[in-house]
Amino acid sequence: MTIKVIEATKDDVHFLWDMLYEAVYVDEHSEKPPRSIIETPKMASYVKDWGRHGDLALLAVDSNGNKLGAVWIRLFDDLSKTYGYIDEETPILSMAILPQFRGKGIGSELLKEIKSQAASKGFLRISLSVDPSNPALRLYERFGFKKTGIDGTSWDMVAELGEQ
Repeated sequence: MTIKVIEATKDDVHFLWDMLYEAVYVDEHSEKPPRSIIETPKMASYVKDWGRHGDLALLAVDSNGNKLGAVWIRLFDDLSKTYGYIDEETPILSMAILPQFRGKGIGSELLKEIKSQAASKGFLRISLSVDPSNPALRLYERFGFKKTGIDGTSWDMVAELGEQ
């Protein structure tokens, strides 16, 4: 499968909401929570009012332009901090791939490109929050993310830009 990574536009915000829900991790023996979970203030803050200063989203699309997944970064501050927050100069990364396309290298392509673009915009590092039992943890570690703390059941992780 040929994929291309493109920058998202404001017209793609609905897909980012879909991907935010896909990013909610539950183990294979648990039922996924209702979609309304992404409407809670902490979760919604990853996408709500998309297009603020520092917002950047990339989409993985196939040769027909079908959206397969997304990765995005957003800045927060001490008043709006959420899962994965380190400081107001470190954007938080969110990422999800549609279930039927996981394990095909799409996440690697998205991470490579978002790290490159974030560095070109002057960011020194990016952070994220991940459940340690999420298989994506291995992908994040391959891309230089290191555990910096624990928030509830999830790990906060940071990658210095320029590392691979």
